[in-house]
Amino acid sequence: MNALAAPLLLAGGAAGAWLLRRAWSLRIGAAPYRWGGWAVLLATLIAASSTVGTMRGAFVALTLIAVAALAVVAAGLQIRAVRASRNGRDCLAPEPLDRPSTTWRGVLRWLLAGPIGMIAAMAVGICYAVWMPGEAQTRLVTGGLIVPVAWGGAMAWTLADNRILRATAVLVGTAVLGFAAAALKGFA
Repeated sequence: MNALAAPLLLAGGAAGAWLLRRAWSLRIGAAPYRWGGWAVLLATLIAASSTVGTMRGAFVALTLIAVAALAVVAAGLQIRAVRASRNGRDCLAPEPLDRPSTTWRGVLRWLLAGPIGMIAAMAVGICYAVWMPGEAQTRLVTGGLIVPVAWGGAMAWTLADNRILRATAVLVGTAVLGFAAAALKGFA
C-alpha cells in the first residue's frame, strides 16, 4: 500500500460518515445525504480494492473507514449538564429497589437464583425430554441443553425483579408442574 492511499481512504471514510451523520440529524431532506454517504463509502471501498488488492484492500478500507467514522462521531460529541430529577435526587437512573434490604429477602433471592432456579430449570428440561416426540437420545440432549439456559433466565429474572414473592411463586410452580407432568407420562 502506498503512502498516499491511507490518507485518501481516511478522507473518503470521513466524508461518507459525515454525510451519513448529516442525513441522520436531518428529519426532512435526508435522502440525498444518505445516498451520497453510502456512495462515497462504496467508492472508497472499491478504490481500495482496485489499487491494493481485493481482499487486502477491502480489509484496509473497512478498517480506515471505521477509524474515520469514529473520529467524525467523536467530533460531534456534546457534554450536557446533568439535570436534576423531579423529586430532587441527583441520580439519573432510578434505584431498582427503594426499600431497605432485609436479611430474609437476601436469603430468598439467593435461594431463588441458585437452587430453586436450578430445580425449576431441571423440571423444564426433564418435562421436555419426557413429552417431546423424537428419539430418546435427542430428547435427552435437548432437555439437558435447556437446563442451563432456563436456569440462567430464572437467575436473571430473579435478580432483576423487585417482587420477590412473585418470582418465588412462579419458580416453585414451574418446578412442581414440570416434575408432575414428567411423572404422569414417565420416560419411555
